[in-house]
Amino acid sequence: MSLKERMDRTKFGQNPIFDSPFDNPQTALIDKYADLKEAVHREVIDIYNSRFLESANPDDQPLDMMDVIKESIAKQNVTLTRAEENRIAQEIYDDVVGLGPIEKLVRDPDISEIMVNGPKSVYIERKGKLEAAGVFFKDDEHVLNIINRIVSAVGRRCDEANPMVDARLSDGSRVNAVIPPISVKGPCITIRKFKKTPMQITDLINYNTLSTGMSLFLEACVKGRCNIVVSGGTGSGKTTLLNVLSGYIPESERIITIEDAAELQLMQRHVVTLESRPANIEGKGRITIRDLVRNSLRMRPDRIIVGEVRSGEALDMLQAMNTGHDGSLTTVHANSPRDVISRIETMVLMAGMDLPVKAIREQIASAIDLIVHQARMRDGSRKIVSISEVVGMEGDTVTLQDIFVFRPEGYDSSGRIHGKFEATGIHPHILDKLKNNGVVIRDDWFTR
Repeated sequence: MSLKERMDRTKFGQNPIFDSPFDNPQTALIDKYADLKEAVHREVIDIYNSRFLESANPDDQPLDMMDVIKESIAKQNVTLTRAEENRIAQEIYDDVVGLGPIEKLVRDPDISEIMVNGPKSVYIERKGKLEAAGVFFKDDEHVLNIINRIVSAVGRRCDEANPMVDARLSDGSRVNAVIPPISVKGPCITIRKFKKTPMQITDLINYNTLSTGMSLFLEACVKGRCNIVVSGGTGSGKTTLLNVLSGYIPESERIITIEDAAELQLMQRHVVTLESRPANIEGKGRITIRDLVRNSLRMRPDRIIVGEVRSGEALDMLQAMNTGHDGSLTTVHANSPRDVISRIETMVLMAGMDLPVKAIREQIASAIDLIVHQARMRDGSRKIVSISEVVGMEGDTVTLQDIFVFRPEGYDSSGRIHGKFEATGIHPHILDKLKNNGVVIRDDWFTR
């Protein structure tokens, strides 16, 4: 049977074949152009490989992949409209040199997250809301090929021995991939995208993430070398806020950033970016966040920024904050500022040091000046719901006081949340530290 005959027998709208991969997710999906795409894809790869092997002159003109794809489509003797030809050519191009079906989602600036839950289930987050993406992969192997293309570019691997991997795209987007046997439904990819142009504090104010008074206070705290922990749940905007706050660090200071996958987009010139590394195929060579935090202390940092503390590195981070590296920043997953204290306490114990709980709490109270808690609301918006100062110790308890809070006032008819950012009227204890560091403070920031 010819390619054209096979395509003619594959018509959308005839059960069990559907116009959209989301019409019936339980049924196998068939693309009526699948045979055409496969034939062209195979021919393009063969042409590229033969050209690569035959070319001995580095000055040879590079192969125009899109031209080769369109020439190959024309050879298949299949009747297509111009729009269909362009779409199929783009899909094959994305599959050959890009990320396949999700390449166009990565390019879409309005999409903030891409979630591949197996080959036939792809979702996106747009403006804080989840929706079906309308694209799909051929099979599990297709998804695995894309995963390997992503992780190999940053020197990592994903296989049965290492079924979970963190990586990043060339634009800095964060990638997490999970494959069987860990993932029962097939290989999964989660991509957290970041804007090409880093957000500024004015963007967060326009998005109603915080008030102007809160932004001025946070700017003063960063310039005044306060140790700040940004807390919140998954997808609450912690990394975005951390990136914005780091923009207030003066150009004259040396900054060391430490992350699992480099995501921060600092604009300063004197920045050293460190990234953790998993073990190699022999199980050796692993470099943890904790290793990097300890090493950073020997690199003459003025500021240390840890993308996220989630284990024993919390102890080293507290030690750094308590030994002359004021103005350090980090993020922690937590449900509230009070939970931040409990989580850091637990993470310090994970370091394997047999420390009394009171000593750990004293370290926390001494090291951390401010906890900025961010939350993702029901309508998809992100808001800084509290800025709390770590005051000190009362007996065996670390005491906190709120400086700013967000008070919700319900939802409107379209489901958007309404509320007010308010100062509690309390003047924080860290004002003396800010003044000593030459930062100007205004009393009206704290007026209720």
